[in-house]
Amino acid sequence: MPMLIVCNQSVSDSDDELIDYSVKPEFYDPSLDDKDQLWIEKKRKGQYSDAVLSCPACFTTLCLECQRHEKYVTQYRAVFVVNCKMKKGGVSDEGSLKRKRVGRKGGSGGESFTPVCCSVCETEVGVIDDDEVYHFFNVLPSEC
Repeated sequence: MPMLIVCNQSVSDSDDELIDYSVKPEFYDPSLDDKDQLWIEKKRKGQYSDAVLSCPACFTTLCLECQRHEKYVTQYRAVFVVNCKMKKGGVSDEGSLKRKRVGRKGGSGGESFTPVCCSVCETEVGVIDDDEVYHFFNVLPSEC
C-alpha cells in the first residue's frame, strides 16, 4: 500500500503577499466609460438633461432626459421615459397630491394624475398628467 505524506505548511497572517495586483481582472475594461458616454449621447441626440433618473428601490434607469423643477429641486419632469408603467385604477385629482407637489398653478383646472411606477419592482416613482408629462418625485438623480 502506498504511503501518503502530508506536509503542513504554515500560513502567514496575510495572504496579500500571494496576490499579484499588477494583473487586471478579466471584467475590467478601461474604455467602458467612453463607450457609455457615446451610448448616452446617441440616445439623447444632442439634447441636454438635468439628470438621469433611477428607481430608488432597484436602481433601474427610468429617464435619460428630464428637466428639474424650478421650485421643488427634488422633482423632475419628462416626456420620454423607459421602464415605467402606469398603475391601473390609480387616478387622483390634483387636490389629493399634496405630498407630490408637481408645481401646477391654480387648482380649478380639474386635472387628473395617474400614478407611475417602476416596471421592474413596481415602486411608485411619480405621476403622469393629462398632457402625458411625467412628474417624478421619488427617484434617484445622477447628475449629468
